[in-house]
Amino acid sequence: MMSNKVLAKVNGREITEQDLNFFFQTLGQQVQSQFQGEQGKNRLLDELIYQELFYAEAIDTKLEETEAFQTELLKMKESMLKQFNIKTLVESVYVDEDEISNFYNQNLHYFEGQDQVGASHILVDSETEAQDILQEIKGGLAFADAAVKYSKCPSNQQGGDLGMFSKGQMVPEFEEATFAMAIDEISSPVKTQFGYHIIMKTGEQAGVTQPLEVVKGQINQQLLVQKQNAAYITKVEALKEKYAIEKL
Repeated sequence: MMSNKVLAKVNGREITEQDLNFFFQTLGQQVQSQFQGEQGKNRLLDELIYQELFYAEAIDTKLEETEAFQTELLKMKESMLKQFNIKTLVESVYVDEDEISNFYNQNLHYFEGQDQVGASHILVDSETEAQDILQEIKGGLAFADAAVKYSKCPSNQQGGDLGMFSKGQMVPEFEEATFAMAIDEISSPVKTQFGYHIIMKTGEQAGVTQPLEVVKGQINQQLLVQKQNAAYITKVEALKEKYAIEKL
């Protein structure tokens, strides 16, 4: 439970630990960083004391009875009523489990993962060079060793390994060849804008559909915003019918 220790009194009015914490929370993060630790806490308390001094003077001088204050108070009250009414409307909107489940089932394509393949490659400048390297591999040279020895791609330091990738991440010719291959198959030279590739497919993984429990929060938030916007627009249209509007 939060302490409510009295930290100071100004003209008989108490400033408590809760007052200090509440004031701290109203500050932006950048400003909060200036009031860390005991020294910062004391500076913050001083600021609250200064504000109480201004409050005490305002009471003594009957500032609240002035026309200027009453006008400002009315403006603040009007603004708060508007915002509170909108807040009340928005907070009355909710999304139930059936709505979430129906959206998920009707939009499964949003939650499907893409198929992926894994590949290693050797990149050289000419088809002749690629064919010669293929012959060495067929003669017993390990693919990874050939990549280290001949490939001009930086992946040569990893034996040509490119890891896993999905469609759209590689140039079309490379992608098409790799997705069509069997695992451990080595391709004939494949020409792209970068040169000639010898590709070895190292793996494949089917796209996995995210389960409802994983995406439930995301769906709830999306539907909630949609329903809140719809409720706001519907309410505005109803109020436009109820109250006269004149644009001058």
